[in-house]
Amino acid sequence: MAVKIRLKRMGAHKKPYYRIVVADSRAPRDGKFIEEIGHYNPLTDPADIQIDGEKAKKWLSNGAQPTDTVKAMLKKAGLIGAAVQTPAPQADTSPAPQADISPEEQ
Repeated sequence: MAVKIRLKRMGAHKKPYYRIVVADSRAPRDGKFIEEIGHYNPLTDPADIQIDGEKAKKWLSNGAQPTDTVKAMLKKAGLIGAAVQTPAPQADTSPAPQADISPEEQ
């Protein structure tokens, strides 16, 4: 069973409020979920994000994959570190070695 940490939309029309839930990836967005680990209110200034750190770390250690939005929230909350990016390999700009060919061999 693939488990995701994602947002579940709540609230009235044009007044969104989200719960951060752990759910089976096959379940509908606003459907059945395993556990609620926090909430997110984008209408407040600044946005209100509350996440239970212990529950989030438990699910991440068990292999739950956060969506891109939830991953950004977890980084902002300090629950996961910024992704370490390895530098791309640099192209070799040194001149290619030349073969020693004497004029007699040509």
